[in-house]
Amino acid sequence: MSTVPPGSDEAPPERPIGFWLTLLGRLVDEQFAVTLHEHGVTRRQWQLLNLLSSASASVAELDAQVAPFLDQAAGETSADHLGELVESGWVTLDASTYALTDRGRMACTRLAVVVADYRTLVGDGVSDEEYATTVRVLERMARNLGWSEG
Repeated sequence: MSTVPPGSDEAPPERPIGFWLTLLGRLVDEQFAVTLHEHGVTRRQWQLLNLLSSASASVAELDAQVAPFLDQAAGETSADHLGELVESGWVTLDASTYALTDRGRMACTRLAVVVADYRTLVGDGVSDEEYATTVRVLERMARNLGWSEG
C-alpha cells in the first residue's frame, strides 16, 4: 500500500523484487490456468502433453521434467495428471511408458497456438533482449541462493 498522498508529485516507493516475483507468479498462474481451462486442460496436463510431443516417457522421466511444479510433499506425480488424458484418448500408457496419440498430437498442436498467444500477451512491450536479460538475472539470483540444476 502506497504512503504517497493522492495527487502528490512524489513517486511511490519502489517495490522490492520479491513483490514483483510473487505478483507476477500469481498472475501468470491464475491467467494461464483460465486460458488452458477454456480448452479443457490444466497447466500440468499442458506441460505433460508438450513433453510427450517430443518423445514417449515414463512417469519417472516426466516427474523429473516437471518436478518444480509437483507437490512432492503430498506425493504428487505426473501420473496424477495423466489419467484424464489417457481417458480422453490423448495419451496412451503401454507398460510404463506414456505416449501421445494422433488425437493428442492434434490437441497439443492447437494448444501450442493458444500458449504462444498467451506468451505474446505476457511479453507485450518486452524486447527479446530484455526478456533474455531478465531470465539470466533471475537464474543467477536463484543460483546465488543455492539452486542448482539436476
